[in-house]
Amino acid sequence: MEITIALAGNPNAGKTSIFNGLTGSHQHVGNWPGVTVERKEGEFIHRNIKVKVVDLPGTYSLTPYTIDERIARDFIVKEKPELVVVIADASNLERNLYLLVEIMQLTKKTLLVLNMVDIAEKKGIKINHQSLSKILGIPVVKTIANKGVGIKELKDKIVEAIKNPQENVGEGSFLFNERIELAVSEIRDRVSKLSLIFPPGFIALKLLEKDDEIRELVFSKADNELRTVVDAWIAHLEKELEDDMASILAAEKYAFIHGLYNEVVELKSSLERQIDITDRVDKVLTNRYLGIPLFLFIMWIIFQLVFKVGNPLADIIDKLMGSLAALISEFLSKWGASSYAISFITDGVIGGVGSVLVFIPNIMLLFLAIAILEDSGYMARAAFVMDKLMHSLGLHGKSAIPMIVSFGCNIPGILATRTLKSEKDRILTILILPLMSCSARLPIYVLFASVFFSKHAAWVIFSLYLLGIIFAILMATIFKKTLFKGETSPLIMELPPYRIPYLKSVWLSTWQRTSMFLKKAGTFILATVVLVWIFSSLPLGVEYASPESIIGKIGAVFAPILKPVGFGFWQAAVSLIFGFLAKEVVIGTMGTVWGASEESLRNILPHYFSQASALSFMVFSLIYVPCVAAVATIWKEAGSKWALISIAYSMLLAYLVSVLVFNIGNLIF
Repeated sequence: MEITIALAGNPNAGKTSIFNGLTGSHQHVGNWPGVTVERKEGEFIHRNIKVKVVDLPGTYSLTPYTIDERIARDFIVKEKPELVVVIADASNLERNLYLLVEIMQLTKKTLLVLNMVDIAEKKGIKINHQSLSKILGIPVVKTIANKGVGIKELKDKIVEAIKNPQENVGEGSFLFNERIELAVSEIRDRVSKLSLIFPPGFIALKLLEKDDEIRELVFSKADNELRTVVDAWIAHLEKELEDDMASILAAEKYAFIHGLYNEVVELKSSLERQIDITDRVDKVLTNRYLGIPLFLFIMWIIFQLVFKVGNPLADIIDKLMGSLAALISEFLSKWGASSYAISFITDGVIGGVGSVLVFIPNIMLLFLAIAILEDSGYMARAAFVMDKLMHSLGLHGKSAIPMIVSFGCNIPGILATRTLKSEKDRILTILILPLMSCSARLPIYVLFASVFFSKHAAWVIFSLYLLGIIFAILMATIFKKTLFKGETSPLIMELPPYRIPYLKSVWLSTWQRTSMFLKKAGTFILATVVLVWIFSSLPLGVEYASPESIIGKIGAVFAPILKPVGFGFWQAAVSLIFGFLAKEVVIGTMGTVWGASEESLRNILPHYFSQASALSFMVFSLIYVPCVAAVATIWKEAGSKWALISIAYSMLLAYLVSVLVFNIGNLIF
């Protein structure tokens, strides 16, 4: 037997921890149909039942203001999972119950998880989950997901809920007072005669709320009488209750939730519920004066970790790659392999892919640091402390979250902008995100900084990340005053409680991101460096990677353009050209065209670059055109116009800034 369940919940309610606890390593990531929003799926087997788990995007409601909300609602309605598991933060139960109420209006097949009950208890919040289950008519399970507590019981309850569904769950009409109940009842009866995918009770409520999508869906299939009845009820209720219907219905839901909360929650005395550790730490980390300096200090610590700890490990991998290349070359020579075959393996595959794989320790450490910041609750604070600065520059405070996410990879950062409700804020943020240094650029920084600025490498790398932030803010200010004029909406966000990062969650997050990099190295990067090797070896008879080769001639066309920025030679040109496919390929291409391992590149680069031109190259790599995958994501999320604008402005900015850096560098070094 195989069933499908959906996980729903507010952001920061611990949904990812529940997902990881249920599925372990049996999970994969894709995209939702029609959009580039990440879709996570996993599975587990319990009591001989195979359960497919779909992790819905985190939302606060099912009103489709954002892409996330539309995806969550459509999946529940169209895919019809056997069970929707709603994860609620037990320490913020009253707010989390709003989503539960909306989901219960959509489906009877619901299970509630009270997660982080340990944090709730520390705050003096005691929840009677048996009473909550009885009142709602659905199963309720208590968990501490980041510690694995309650996961087995949750699996038991999921299987029980599928085998023995509870029938006493209504569609939500019980939430409202008598006047609204009459309106819902009449509209529901009329709507039930239509063949619609949404439950009649849910449609009735959404028609009264003036939900544009539902109104268009229903009125396209109904006669004018239904529209007249709905509009008459809206006019009558708004006049009688002196408010708009969306606010009236929201107030009714919150009134029910408040009453339910008071019924099942016991709060300890205010003397016992003293200011907890979260409040005390927030007084420092979110301080109006200390917040941003502390954020920058944390980022500096991360880059010290990435460089000081990662480089010795990278050197070990590099030596292994060099030894592997030598062994394979010797082995193939003994068996009489052609020079082309030996060159393909040693210069193309090992020299290209190997020069990228060397930096896995650095990249993994960066992902580890990001995972710790996310799991500890600090990532949301980083957005909060940046809000005032962002707002003064015309950016939405919530733009800080995609910007920080982009340190790992620009693509999920671009996707994270879907939480911004304003289209202007969203596109503006998307345009500046490629200026944030993703992990793919890290190999370039680590190699060049260690060769040319060995005593201050960590500082140089930190400065490049900081420079990306500065240029992102600068371009946002320019765009805001030219292309996106208007007021910026205020930041309203939840600050989750601080938590000690859970080892399993941190490791899963780190490994998932690192494995994506490894997969990229074994497929896309491998294919690219093989292509570079072919171009370096053709036409037949020319010296490998010489100016007479195809790749040498391609580079020669663009090399003069790059002379003012300090690296007007064809090897640098082709590295940047292929870097458009993936930024990791920049170093891979260098390794291929020079037939060199990462250690050999350290000896080769000083013959081509000075300190000034090396710094210029790093800055150019930071700013110039996003990788092809990022451009495709921008195209999908914002449209072709903005994707082309992103390419054009980043190329122009990279060139101008690099010329400036190179010339100033020549005066200093």
